[in-house]
Amino acid sequence: FDRWWRVLEEGGHPDLPGAFLHPCASRPMIAGDGTIGLELAEDLPELRAVVVPFGGGGLVSGIACAVRALRPEVRVYAAEVEGAAPLAAALEAGHPVQIGRQPSFVDGIGSGTVLPAMWPLVSSVLDGSIVVSLAQVASAMRLLAARARVVAEGAGAAALAAALTGQAGEGPVAAVISGGNIDPATFAAILAGRRP
Repeated sequence: FDRWWRVLEEGGHPDLPGAFLHPCASRPMIAGDGTIGLELAEDLPELRAVVVPFGGGGLVSGIACAVRALRPEVRVYAAEVEGAAPLAAALEAGHPVQIGRQPSFVDGIGSGTVLPAMWPLVSSVLDGSIVVSLAQVASAMRLLAARARVVAEGAGAAALAAALTGQAGEGPVAAVISGGNIDPATFAAILAGRRP
């Protein structure tokens, strides 16, 4: 994780020459992510809120920019997990801060800080961060598998877990379930109700 995060902060890796398209802080990537927001705004006329996993901030920012352009009354929240919630800490402090990240099976989101390049955008387009527990994420993963037959990694299921808290408010809430990259043994343990 630390090596991957360093690549994001430095904008590339010396062993990989060529152009680096930042997965979070690149305008084309954020615009591409925004197409999800366009679809939500167009397809769900009663939508009141959207909850999106927060990793580097590109996905949630793109969705928030698009939703706000078409439906400014719709709230957009980041979903984070306890022990790795840098956005919640940054929003409270008013600027990015370093936190003590605790690794877990929710490894697709959560870092030690908000990327400085992303802070101006995420702090201006999001309505807040909803932080959930690992138990809530595991429960959401089981719910997605049982009811929707969806294999979601912890990061993706965090959005559903956050939506289920009720903190996104009243009315229809969309949870963006992104990512199914989870170790099969870990997923099996979660489905069986064991600690991964």
